[in-house]
Amino acid sequence: MAGAALSVFVAGGLATFSGLGCFFFMRNRPFLSFGDGRSFGMLLVFGGLGLSIFGVLMMRIARNRWLN
Repeated sequence: MAGAALSVFVAGGLATFSGLGCFFFMRNRPFLSFGDGRSFGMLLVFGGLGLSIFGVLMMRIARNRWLN
């Protein structure tokens, strides 16, 4: 459980920072037929933040239940 929580947390961080890169560097250019880079960047930023929060909650649950 702790390994899965850490991997979800790291994936969320990678998605957040790659979303910031798409948002700032791919502004009005098409991005893999998903729309422009700004909209896809916002999707990655908020999805990554959600994954990071979920990873932190999983770590807290694992710490309180199994890692005492």
